[in-house]
Amino acid sequence: MLVALLLLLSLSNEVRVNGQCEHNPAPKPRPHTVSILEFGAVGDGKTLNTIAFQNAIFYLKSFADKGGAQLYVPPGTWLTKSFNLTSHLTLFLEKGAVILGSQDPFHWEVVDPLPSYGRGVEVPGGRYQSLINGYMLDDVVITGNSGIIDGMGLAWWELFSSHSLNYSRPHIIELVASDHVVVSNLTFLNAPAYSIHPVYCSNVHIYNVSISAPPESPYTIGIVPDSSDHVCIEDCVIETGYDAIALKSGWDEYGIAYGKPTENVHIRRVHLQASYGSTIAFGSDMSGGISNILVENVYLYNSRSGIEFRTMRGRGGYIKEIVISEIEMENIYTAMAATGYCGSHPDDKFDPNALPLLDHIIFQDMIGTNITIAGSFAGLEESPFTNICLSNINLSINAVSSVPWECSNISGFSDSVLPKPCPDLETLSDCLSNLSVKGKTADM
Repeated sequence: MLVALLLLLSLSNEVRVNGQCEHNPAPKPRPHTVSILEFGAVGDGKTLNTIAFQNAIFYLKSFADKGGAQLYVPPGTWLTKSFNLTSHLTLFLEKGAVILGSQDPFHWEVVDPLPSYGRGVEVPGGRYQSLINGYMLDDVVITGNSGIIDGMGLAWWELFSSHSLNYSRPHIIELVASDHVVVSNLTFLNAPAYSIHPVYCSNVHIYNVSISAPPESPYTIGIVPDSSDHVCIEDCVIETGYDAIALKSGWDEYGIAYGKPTENVHIRRVHLQASYGSTIAFGSDMSGGISNILVENVYLYNSRSGIEFRTMRGRGGYIKEIVISEIEMENIYTAMAATGYCGSHPDDKFDPNALPLLDHIIFQDMIGTNITIAGSFAGLEESPFTNICLSNINLSINAVSSVPWECSNISGFSDSVLPKPCPDLETLSDCLSNLSVKGKTADM
């Protein structure tokens, strides 16, 4: 009877969430390979190798119309400043190879803010260029045989914590407006801010990477798909200070004007830990919109928050058509959360009447142990969060918990959920019983 009732409620609202990870062929081998040694690089951890990287990549541009080329980084410790990639290139780090980012801020070029943010996210004005960069590229592969890229973030964390930054911190990898991007088989350590930041990108495949930053590292984030589409993140292990994976799409009026959403993202088979943030976060910078996201077969552990949706007045935009499925949690303070009161504004030009939409979110097939709060949902009075749908969830609440659910300005439906949700999640809302996940109907 329950399924029949929900079908009647949602026949006119069928939404399809596609599994992007089902359509990612392995990158083809490059017909040409050169070693960074051929360009005078020295892997002693002291010699600055930026010119060697720049010259090698400039040389490899000539192979773009010949099937592309590979830059091979052998075992050694390769200190460098920022450098830019080119199209039809594979950057390959052999086992024992470590690329080190310089800790001297004067070695990092200052670039313009992203147009969907309007300014640096930490300091008004520009931002430091990331360690490895690409702009308007096609067919870029960053991979290896368990090589390491170390952002050497300690100096940047200290500048951030002491409010001494001149510009916003760099990331380890940032690819802008690029297509057919692969990042795989590498370890990322100690990002100054983000480890991997695809922004305005399409067809991104990130797999078999390990990302680590110390628990106390301030606002370090693992992977940030930002105004990007057709993204697959799979088979990764991420342990960071703030968020493990954060989906974003621009900041207030700048994100609204740029108007490029993050959509068609598939996250699966990942192990995530976020010391004081969320293992998977949506927003709070989401003004361009976030939709059509599938998260499945995920293990979340030892974190403040499991799955969290963040937004606020002035953001505009939307977060909708999200499926969170087959989740195991252990030692999580708040398992599920959504708030309309998170974040800050870039300046005083934001529109306070630009209200965000949060609608059609499914949580299903979840288990958890040592959970303090099962769910904390706080929508905006002017823009309540709607169609929050919970099914087949069993969370073991610890003795610290006094109130397992916190709800305001939301509506939704639940079935087979323990502990019993708040009354707001027991209304006959228009839940997605007819939602298709990888060709199957979501089990509501």
